[in-house]
Amino acid sequence: MRFPLRRGLPGRGLRSFAAVSGVSFGPRAGRTLALVGESGCGKTTIGKALVQLLRGSARTQGQALLHGPAGTDQPPRDLFKLQGEALRAARREVQIVFQDPFASLDPRMGVREILDEGLAALRPELSAADRHARLARLVDQVGLRRDALDRYPHEFSGGQRQRIAIARALAVEPRLIVCDEPTSALDVSVQAQILNLLRDLQRELGVSYLFITHNIGVVEVMADEVVVMQGGAVVEQGASSAVLLAPRELYTEQLLAAVPRLVRA
Repeated sequence: MRFPLRRGLPGRGLRSFAAVSGVSFGPRAGRTLALVGESGCGKTTIGKALVQLLRGSARTQGQALLHGPAGTDQPPRDLFKLQGEALRAARREVQIVFQDPFASLDPRMGVREILDEGLAALRPELSAADRHARLARLVDQVGLRRDALDRYPHEFSGGQRQRIAIARALAVEPRLIVCDEPTSALDVSVQAQILNLLRDLQRELGVSYLFITHNIGVVEVMADEVVVMQGGAVVEQGASSAVLLAPRELYTEQLLAAVPRLVRA
């Protein structure tokens, strides 16, 4: 992933910055892969690229292959090359939950409108009655009362807003959700509630997560596999238990050492 910079000296052309280079990993169906590293290492860039939010603002090389559901013979699709109706179908399968629940929900829209917007755009085969019934089930799934549908985002706490954002991502029944540090803006007690909710939803729905975080403590709770990034590149990856218990790289050891621990006498 390369981003253009301001034009350099005459005759030298347009300069660009490589935010991510040589990164390769593969989330598995129904599992969680954690993308870990310090701020600015390229984690969010990867997440936004996968959900096609950087088209036109960055130059992408390589592939992001989305395989069909298990048991089908659908060939893999390269997300970076899709256009038109094929891109619309892929947007339904890959969704995102953003970091800041205060900024990711439009304050001018009611919760019902926020949740229905994606359904109307990506599930046009559903009638209005079917969509409304699905919205009622969604708020139940994420632990909100049904009267939340008739309220506005400013009426909710941060944790409740993040539940609304999770419901929005789930509305179109995706197979993969990019979770871009979904708990870092929340109080510690609320973080635990949201992490437990995400785990329960994964067990219930079989959805996969690409979980972006700089908090190794969250990885211990959520991840089946871990990819550790530094400076836009992968420095270590593997099963969560292996990486956390026996890291091979100094940088991974430093991340682990930064996690607060309660040491008993």
